[in-house]
Amino acid sequence: MATKLLEKYGNSITNFSLTPSGGGVYEVEKNGKLIFSKKSLDRFPELDEIITLIDEK
Repeated sequence: MATKLLEKYGNSITNFSLTPSGGGVYEVEKNGKLIFSKKSLDRFPELDEIITLIDEK
């Protein structure tokens, strides 16, 4: 997913990080705001879903 996001947004991304975690946590933030939480929704996101959330926020 990270590769696809970097391909789509290219140089418009100024900061991108992956943080290893445990306990089934998978969260996506944009500008310090949580836009997706696997822990809250109990499922992984789809790529198109993350793109939509990034573009909306």
